[in-house]
Amino acid sequence: MNVSQQQALGGKGHTLQLRVMEDNKPWALISEVGGQGYIEEVMDILKQHFHIICHKDFLQNSAVQGPKIQAMLMWNTFPAAEPSLLRLLPSLKVVSNGGVGIDHLDLPYISSLGVKVTNTPDVVSDATADIAMGLLLASARRIVEGHQLAVDPNMTYLSQSLMGVEVTGSTMGIIGMGRIGCKIAQRGKGFDMRILYHNRTRRSVEDERAVGASYREKVDDLLKESDFVMLAVNLTPETTALISHRELSLMKPTATLVNISRGPVVDQDALVKALRSGTIRAAALDVTHPEPLPRDHPLLSLSNVLITPHVGTNTYTTTRKMVQKMVDNALAALNGQSIPNEVKPK
Repeated sequence: MNVSQQQALGGKGHTLQLRVMEDNKPWALISEVGGQGYIEEVMDILKQHFHIICHKDFLQNSAVQGPKIQAMLMWNTFPAAEPSLLRLLPSLKVVSNGGVGIDHLDLPYISSLGVKVTNTPDVVSDATADIAMGLLLASARRIVEGHQLAVDPNMTYLSQSLMGVEVTGSTMGIIGMGRIGCKIAQRGKGFDMRILYHNRTRRSVEDERAVGASYREKVDDLLKESDFVMLAVNLTPETTALISHRELSLMKPTATLVNISRGPVVDQDALVKALRSGTIRAAALDVTHPEPLPRDHPLLSLSNVLITPHVGTNTYTTTRKMVQKMVDNALAALNGQSIPNEVKPK
C-alpha cells in the first residue's frame, strides 16, 4: 500500500470517527431560533454538543422524537415545562434554564419525574447591573425625553426646561443584596452614591465595606431614606407585591423606583396611582407583568415611566456565556457528573 492510499484510508477513518461522534450527541429540545428564542449567534455552542430540535418541529412528530430528547434547553421560559409536554419526553434528564429566575418552573413536580433543573447565576450579574444603572441614569437625567426633543423636526431652539435630578451624592436603596445587588452597589459607589440595602440576611462586614453599603434591617427605613429604590430580589411568594400602596407611600415624593427583578414584585395598580398622584417622582422598569404589557395599559401612557422589554442580559457576550453555562450544566447532568448550577426544591 503506497503513502497516498494510507492517507486516503486515514482520512476515511477520521471522517468515520467524526460521524460516530456526531451520532452519539444527545438530543435537546429548544423553543426556536429567532423570534422569542435563541439568536443565531449562539447556535454554534448548542450544535457542537447536541442534536437540536425546535418545539414546533417536535410537535409535528412527538411520538418519534419524544423518546430521543434528554435535555430541554429553556430560553425566555420556553419551551414551557408543562405536564402536557413533559409527558411526551420519557427520556428527559434535565431542564437547563437560561437565567437565574426559576419562578416559572414547578420544581417539586419536575423533580418528582427524576429530572434535574439548572440555572445560570453569576454570568448574568454584570449585564443586569449595567441595565439597572442605565435605567436609573436615563430616568434621573430624562435621557429618552432629551433624545425625542433632539430629533423632533419642529424643534428650533434648545429648551432649558428639561431638568433632571442629581445622581452623584444621592442615596440608592437596594432591596435584595445578592450577586446582582452587590454589582449594582459597586456601580453606585462609582457615582459617589450613598448605598443602603435590605436583605433577608445581612452581608458580612467585608462585603459591606467593599461597596460602602449600610444595612437597613427594616425595609421601611430604606424606603424613607432613598432617592432611588432598586429592586433586585428573586420572585417568591414573599416578594410578590413587595412594593404596593403602603411601601410607595413611604418613599420620598422625589424618589424613583427601579425594578430589574420580576414584574410581580411590584403592585402595578398601586404604582400607576403613585405616579399619577405624585407620591413618587418616577419609575424605571425592565420587567412588568405580563410581558409585554397590554397596549392600553396605563403605565405605557405615563410620562414619568421608562420601560425596557426585559433586556437585562441582552448583550452578545453575556448571552453566549449563559448558553455555554446551560450546555455545561446539561452535559454534567446527562453524564452523571456533579452539576455546577443545580436548583433543588426547597
